Amino acid sequence: MKHTLLTLTALLLAPLPDLSAADSPNTKATAPGKPAASVAKTVFAADEQKWTSLFDGKSLDGWAAEGGTAKYEVKDGMIVGSTVEGSINTFLCTKQDYANFEFEADVLCDKELNSGFQIRSHVYAKDEPQPSKKERIRKAGEIFGYQCEIAPAASGNSGNFWDEGRWTKWHDDWTNKPAAKQAFREGEWNHYRIVAQGDHIRSWVNGVPCADFHDSLDKSGFIGLQVHGVAKGKGPYSVRWKNIRLRATE
Repeated sequence: MKHTLLTLTALLLAPLPDLSAADSPNTKATAPGKPAASVAKTVFAADEQKWTSLFDGKSLDGWAAEGGTAKYEVKDGMIVGSTVEGSINTFLCTKQDYANFEFEADVLCDKELNSGFQIRSHVYAKDEPQPSKKERIRKAGEIFGYQCEIAPAASGNSGNFWDEGRWTKWHDDWTNKPAAKQAFREGEWNHYRIVAQGDHIRSWVNGVPCADFHDSLDKSGFIGLQVHGVAKGKGPYSVRWKNIRLRATE
């Protein structure tokens, strides 16, 4: 009898198996002998391999300046763009075109300066009237395309898309987007994320959802880093970029 009581007590005190993980439809079995943490690390490494760095931290290989005469150089692992008096908008552009992708970069811009990330953009091959204003002639070598805005915080436009050098309009209506208007932090590094998939283009600034619109004008084109033109007697001002990377999507 004493032996029976001890056996029952042992059974009652034994820990029950955890069935929650096994019953969960979202739980994947871990290979025998391979810890879950190891599997997660492998998946993360595979995901990271899909990203391509567009800047090696040492040179401007793979990039070319277009438009104006602003200066671009590499300093302390960053691309630094600086204004030149009287220059029109200048862009440091990738030599490769991209269609569907996810793009990320960090930017620090002088508060007196306007900048932007061009995506799916192009160069005018010859002098042409600007579509939004026919009397304005865009010179050969000028840039046009979608520009994700980098601007003084007071403008409330950083993260929206301006149609640079072509239709000169905002692509998204931010009337009811107060969080997007306040996402940019002046005088600090700001993290931008852009996703272009078919005609659907979206942006995030410091993790805050910003632009979200559909437009079919450009299906592919280069990535560009803008130094906005400044009038004579102004500047010099600078904008800095780092951690510039992209991964192509279907």
